[in-house]
Amino acid sequence: MLHALPGVPRRVTFVPAMKDVVVLLFDHQTINEPVWVPVVAEPLLVWVMSGAARVEERSPGGEWAAVHVHAGDFFLTHTREPYEMRWQTEGAEPFQVMHLYLGLPLIDRAAREVLGTEAPPVAFPDVSGARDELVRLLLDPLRRELLNERPPSAMFVLGLTQALAVHLVRRYRGTGGQRPRRNALQAYKLRRVIERMTAGLAEDFHLADLAKIAELSEFHFSRLFKHATGLSPSRYFIRLRMERARRLLRETDRSIIDVGMEVGYSSPSHFSQVFRREVGVTPSVYRQA
Repeated sequence: MLHALPGVPRRVTFVPAMKDVVVLLFDHQTINEPVWVPVVAEPLLVWVMSGAARVEERSPGGEWAAVHVHAGDFFLTHTREPYEMRWQTEGAEPFQVMHLYLGLPLIDRAAREVLGTEAPPVAFPDVSGARDELVRLLLDPLRRELLNERPPSAMFVLGLTQALAVHLVRRYRGTGGQRPRRNALQAYKLRRVIERMTAGLAEDFHLADLAKIAELSEFHFSRLFKHATGLSPSRYFIRLRMERARRLLRETDRSIIDVGMEVGYSSPSHFSQVFRREVGVTPSVYRQA
């Protein structure tokens, strides 16, 4: 999500060993162009820390479903396919959200605690714009810990997220017809791969290097990555290049040639061809618009 969403990340925390819990804090502006939310193995909880917005979600090719959210509301996502979302902020207060990826080992420990040692793997239904007082009571001190303490206590963060996992299993676990995504890419691996892609936009694409980062074979990595994002690794890499190019064209006066070279295209004509295919117009037309 750190690279999928256009908000400004305020803080990123991983504990322990960057696998059990990933916490991201964002400041969000209105976004009218839909963004893709990837599928990963772990459930994702998004909590609105401040502000309000009209949030729309849809499955690929489906109809938009809207919900109005305010500080204290949350989303719980455990879908089997990528989906799109967009939002319109409301009011003058900043729209700030917290994203938590809860690792499968953490969820499994909570399930065994609540349901017994023979508990099957837990899956959660999708929840949009709900309000839960205990969720708020657990996440508000987590927010303060991450923003105010230098450094934040991993033990404190883990204790709060363990309590949250137990509560989610107790109250929100799905019915017997649902199955968790055990064959999906783990969030921390997806994060590492996309960070490497983003850092190397001016370089050639190398599938083998990315698969090595994910600790998977090239075939297995490609399959799981496409399941997570809806795109092959090479297509996702091109999307990241075009997102960087669009931002440079909007926010700087650098020449189109310089922009193309920064995102890996030494040939202006090739850059223009790829940009037009991906965005729908040439770089010069996009800048003028």
